[in-house]
Amino acid sequence: MNKNNETSHAMKHDHTFGQHRKKPGETRTLVVVLLTTATMVVEIVAGVAYGSMALLADGLHMASHASALAISLFAYIYARRNAHNDRFCFGTGKVNSLAGYTGAVLLAVIAVAMTWESVHRMFEPVSIAFDQALVVAVLGLLVNGLSVLILGVDHTHTDHHSHEHGDHHAHEHPEHHHAGGHDHNLRSAYLHVLADALTSVFAIAALLAGKYFGLGWLDPVMGVVGGILVARWSFGLAASTSTVLLDHQAPTELRNTVLRSIESRNGDRVVDLHVWSVAPGTYCAIVSVASENPRSPEHYKSLLPDGLGIEHVTVEVHDPSRPGSAESDGTAETAP
Repeated sequence: MNKNNETSHAMKHDHTFGQHRKKPGETRTLVVVLLTTATMVVEIVAGVAYGSMALLADGLHMASHASALAISLFAYIYARRNAHNDRFCFGTGKVNSLAGYTGAVLLAVIAVAMTWESVHRMFEPVSIAFDQALVVAVLGLLVNGLSVLILGVDHTHTDHHSHEHGDHHAHEHPEHHHAGGHDHNLRSAYLHVLADALTSVFAIAALLAGKYFGLGWLDPVMGVVGGILVARWSFGLAASTSTVLLDHQAPTELRNTVLRSIESRNGDRVVDLHVWSVAPGTYCAIVSVASENPRSPEHYKSLLPDGLGIEHVTVEVHDPSRPGSAESDGTAETAP
């Protein structure tokens, strides 16, 4: 294949992988950002007006989560508006994972702050205005509980019907349930509001125990427990997003499926294989095939079954009987 043909062929490629479409998670995140911001403003204004440190502190705490949610919202908008930007080799799908990783870092910071303050209060207890603090905690629980329902854990997977190349990839495949198939951005937003809701639940339990049973020490203990749980969520989210950002190989099952499909004919061997995630539920693959009876790259691409989520495939074919030669080289989107 000459250089002019390669250039002409490359120009036909579309690397948006559905990122130009507005995702359902974007609208849900916007609603939660508005809800969280409104509650934050009310609590801060009320705290200043009525001299309530509890209300002011919770309002500032809500501000940290509103900032994290705003990052998630910005990531959706940025990825959608830059989906056709030629500077991104494989589209803007990884903006999703980058925002999720950023959210994981912010969760870790919040977890450390929660634990530090709680341990500090174990050694230097402060008087608690139980009635006022309970009102704040209940308000926070209601707002964050509603936010959790809006975001919904069942929505943290990609809509598999939004692929760029039609219905042949719309069938859900088991591999889509690994890290590459998650909407990490939505997952990050969900974990932030869930962390806030969990903090409110622990606070209510501790405040009730302190008010009615004199167990004031439970308040900082619950803070430490909450900090540990939030830290675990943070590490899990960081681990799943980093595998995408660092181009980890796709799961073994997916790669084995590609191997079996290509090597179905005697004499064809896959000598090099790379499959990695470039967007939620979307993979790219580079396959090097050695064959004494080589076929065209298009032939080997056609052997890949539908529903794998592999949207972009590059195939190189070698003939072992001709050392140092490549029979042919082809790059293309998988055909509908």
